[in-house]
Amino acid sequence: MSVTHAEHAGHPHTHGADCGHPAVRHGDHTDYAHDGHLHREHSGHWDECEPAGHQQHGEHPHEHREGCGHEAVRHGDHVDYVHDGHRHAAHDGHWDDH
Repeated sequence: MSVTHAEHAGHPHTHGADCGHPAVRHGDHTDYAHDGHLHREHSGHWDECEPAGHQQHGEHPHEHREGCGHEAVRHGDHVDYVHDGHRHAAHDGHWDDH
């Protein structure tokens, strides 16, 4: 999955362990959910961390919902669920990998 490199300009807030925003482990870095989108630190600035394209998550027998035991993170117009180091989002009868 590729990720678009889009710098988040004018981001005065520094994310960290006690910043109050949900931290989501994502591959080799941590994303922070903030105002409905995700940021990651990169080379002294903050990037928007959004996947490019549509990537369906294959076999996923678990049905995410409120109270399912996985962290829910508001992401734009939907909710992602953090599961096994990545985020899942319901989409057209299946789960997408974010």
